[in-house]
Amino acid sequence: MGNVIETTDITKRYDDFIAVDSINLEVPRNTVYGVLGPNGAGKTTLISMLCTILRPTSGTATVNGYDIVKQAKEVRESIGIVFQSRALDDILTGREHLEMHASLYGVPRDVREERIDEILELIALGKKVDEYIKTYSGGMKRRLEIGRGLIHHPKVLFLDEPTLGLDPQTRENIWEYIYNMTQTQDITVLLTTHYMEEADQLCDEVAIINKGEIITADSPSNLKRELKADTITLKVNDPEKFVEKAKELKFTRDIFFTGGEVKMMVERGENLVPEVVEFASSQGIHINSIEVEHPNLEDVFIKYTGSKIVGEGR
Repeated sequence: MGNVIETTDITKRYDDFIAVDSINLEVPRNTVYGVLGPNGAGKTTLISMLCTILRPTSGTATVNGYDIVKQAKEVRESIGIVFQSRALDDILTGREHLEMHASLYGVPRDVREERIDEILELIALGKKVDEYIKTYSGGMKRRLEIGRGLIHHPKVLFLDEPTLGLDPQTRENIWEYIYNMTQTQDITVLLTTHYMEEADQLCDEVAIINKGEIITADSPSNLKRELKADTITLKVNDPEKFVEKAKELKFTRDIFFTGGEVKMMVERGENLVPEVVEFASSQGIHINSIEVEHPNLEDVFIKYTGSKIVGEGR
């Protein structure tokens, strides 16, 4: 199958600030690859270099076999891009938007109408396709933007925070749409996100990025399996004392205080709840709430960074 994207120590520096620090990625063809990280981690900078919008300070990358610096034109011709900021003209209809972009991308006239009809069937706008974009919902606009990125049959589609700002139901609809698209199109999707559930549901592989560096990368299932632990999440009246004392418990594999909560990594968490409650009581610590969760990508992120992803960012 091979890799459709490969980076070699790709770096972007702004004076003394390193936005992307010597990143090495291998993105297999015909997969959904996620870059997961918080605001300011370097996700948008990385994707902008891969799309040839930004030039790397050092290092390089190939996209669909083309060097992003030496063969930028060929890279652009073989990719589609949907950035997190909206870029639609409200005075056009959905169909007019696709016609304009088909022309801009050089889709031959003799296949343009067929290609547009193909995209319209995929994005399922119904009768709305001939109405002005200003009447579209957020989810419709997002589907149209993704469809626009597919109009020239790209080999790689870059999605930068594809569901940012959408309500939960619309977000899940977009996830379903992206999944269905990847099952029917010969395409590789690289998406950036800070939504754990989005990365877990959509991605074949995930790279966790923090402060410009890739910390780890694997399939979501393998990343969660690495933890070999459940998470006991507690809210207590003296978290600093609890964390310090609970480190000594024989069943504590790891423990963090983050986002106002204590997270204990343990095996067979359900069986340990009574012991944790008894331990807290013996230390004079009051537990306000306690719950057990099986490993998820947030736990993986906390393990590698010591903190949660907070806020809506890039």
